[in-house]
Amino acid sequence: MRLTRINDIVLHHRLTATPSEGPVVVFINSLGTDFRIWDETVARLAGECATLVYDKRGHGLSDLGDAQPSIATHAADLVALLDHLAIKRVIVCGLSIGGLIALQLYASRPDLIQAMILSNTAHKIGTAQSWNERIEISETKGIAAFADGVMEKWFTPAFHAERADELAGYRNMLIRQPVAGYVAACRALASADLTQTAQRISVPTLCIVGDKDGSTPPALVRALADLVPGARYEIIDGAGHIPCVEQPETFTALISAFIRSQSSGS
Repeated sequence: MRLTRINDIVLHHRLTATPSEGPVVVFINSLGTDFRIWDETVARLAGECATLVYDKRGHGLSDLGDAQPSIATHAADLVALLDHLAIKRVIVCGLSIGGLIALQLYASRPDLIQAMILSNTAHKIGTAQSWNERIEISETKGIAAFADGVMEKWFTPAFHAERADELAGYRNMLIRQPVAGYVAACRALASADLTQTAQRISVPTLCIVGDKDGSTPPALVRALADLVPGARYEIIDGAGHIPCVEQPETFTALISAFIRSQSSGS
């Protein structure tokens, strides 16, 4: 466990042993989750590259702090963490809100980014009205009031039927998420529009989506890929919003091939 004061908060993070060569891949998790969603991916990448996972502000074991909730705040936290760890260049992989944070990181510090993996995300997710409605329910009834609906978007019917124990665990992860941190992230999403940033990306980019993603459907992720010059677009069959959990082998294989392509220059 690593807990480090960054800006006005303490961030929980884990950095694997750095190989003598190869990139550092930074993983940014989704709304209402912590960095454990990346466990299967990180384990499968062992020996191939260094990895950094962290609980973003207001999630997992990380503090929320008093900063204005925005995607820029989250990106600034990541910049400070990378500086603290003396990491100068990364492949950044963001899932859902994590993808927006990755885009904002590119907008503010493109020098840090070697390549991008944008998973189950978009340049803009939802509307101010939809996020304000989610905030109201969170604050008045609690996250549990809509947790089952979220699970239907996160995971496919097959996952629900065949992996009930895991489903229960991820539902627990969501409902045990601090409401204040969840609400702050919803407020950040309500005002986030990274369309122009996506159009300016000049590093290799891979866009990934689950074929049954109910939060950021394939058409939305396809729209993001169309904005990013030269971006690759991949659909993972049999996956919802969190393919790193539901289809970790396929998800990691896509990432691994993308990482190797950066080393070979192809």
